[in-house]
Amino acid sequence: MENKILVELKAVKSFYRKKQILNGIDLKINKGEFVYLIGKTGSGKSSILKVLYNEMEISEGQGEIVGINLNKLKYSKVHKLRRQLGVIFQDFQLLPDRSVRDNLIFVMKATGWKDSKAMENHAHLTLKQVNLSDVADKFPHQLSGGQQQKVAIARAMINSPKVILADEPTGNLDPESSQEIMNLLSAISKGGTAVIMATHDMVMVKDYPGRVLKCDEGLITELDSIA
Repeated sequence: MENKILVELKAVKSFYRKKQILNGIDLKINKGEFVYLIGKTGSGKSSILKVLYNEMEISEGQGEIVGINLNKLKYSKVHKLRRQLGVIFQDFQLLPDRSVRDNLIFVMKATGWKDSKAMENHAHLTLKQVNLSDVADKFPHQLSGGQQQKVAIARAMINSPKVILADEPTGNLDPESSQEIMNLLSAISKGGTAVIMATHDMVMVKDYPGRVLKCDEGLITELDSIA
């Protein structure tokens, strides 16, 4: 695999509860690309992301991400994959019983960090990147939806990942907060991280250009333009 190719799926099929969800996906994504996955609910957008972060298994075909063969990835090594990925969800999935800072530190511990002081410092720097230094001691329920999603982005960025997977990251946000999130993701992509975003929000697709892949019945088609 060439160094610039971070994601490659070849004829990937995948099943969920015996139902075929992905029907032969071919995909290549390079360093720094911003890629949208669009399509109606059930078309396979989220399933592609789940295959990439190893939540769904590949039934047929070949998959590789950040140099890791998904077909051969053992459960005991999944943390090595997750350390090189950032994942952002529509519903934030922050730990409600921990402060913003401790949400970030939890991820660092889970991915192999040991030095408490280094974790504290890195959490502070990462929150500063998303303009949230002032909420480090707050809990998720004390934040707005936009702030919670910024924390989720900080969590995704914490290990300087090569790829960020974002599943409807603006789905629960107002237009102003959505723009802030898209500005952050766009800046992350320009820094060299590939961003793969599943979305229904065609306004964002038009306002923040990227490659557009349409999902339909478990297959994808690349679109040249958005009408």
